[in-house]
Amino acid sequence: MHARFYAPTAHSPGDVVALPVDEAVHLTRVLRLTRGDRVIVFNGHGQAFEAIVQSSGKGGVEIVVGAACDAAPEARVAVTLVQSILKGDKMDDVVRDAVMVGVAAIQPVVAARSEVTPASLERGRRRERWERVAVSSAKQCGRAVVPVILEPQPFAAIATLIDERQLSSPAMMLVEPQAGAAVGSLGDLDGPPPREASLLIGPEGGWTPEEIALASDRCRLVTIGGRTIRSDAMALVAMAALFARWGEY
Repeated sequence: MHARFYAPTAHSPGDVVALPVDEAVHLTRVLRLTRGDRVIVFNGHGQAFEAIVQSSGKGGVEIVVGAACDAAPEARVAVTLVQSILKGDKMDDVVRDAVMVGVAAIQPVVAARSEVTPASLERGRRRERWERVAVSSAKQCGRAVVPVILEPQPFAAIATLIDERQLSSPAMMLVEPQAGAAVGSLGDLDGPPPREASLLIGPEGGWTPEEIALASDRCRLVTIGGRTIRSDAMALVAMAALFARWGEY
């Protein structure tokens, strides 16, 4: 197995492209590859290629793009994960696992109980960090697509995004079973798999009643059972359950 690298400017056989700085460091300092070594590159938009290292050094790494090759298949249902931002590094784990299991896009959300502010996210350049995590996860799991990490939004904006079809429909909001009579189970989903969908997952402490009320006219309220699941594990569990229900596995 050849090492895989993210090369966003690789589009056709014969291209000579420079690897991004992080990828160049990984190639030269971690794996210690040099001129003539064979690798696999992917551009994040679904294309993967065989490639050869043409040059490596202080000026960076250039590779020559070769023949197209296969990558891990993409999920048949394009799921946008609308994830309430978690504290500390837990959001990194959510992004990593969601990319690994097959998410199409991630919309971070500042919910009432997120314990973060938009200003702190910007100061910490959190979105850029999540983008790097997404690239790393795509490399590890064999995908040629790097899911887009959208600009974090306050929860109040989600209703508008759904109404304006900027978020995929149908939309499902994960809630506790006691959230109301309208709550159903993921196991009760019927009909053929949709082409796309959105999945809303709350923060530590869950959604507030006001957030559930705001979303209930636009989202199907669903639960995955009576056990309490950690907020940083919920996306992985819920997406795996959905994909199993839709025949992805």
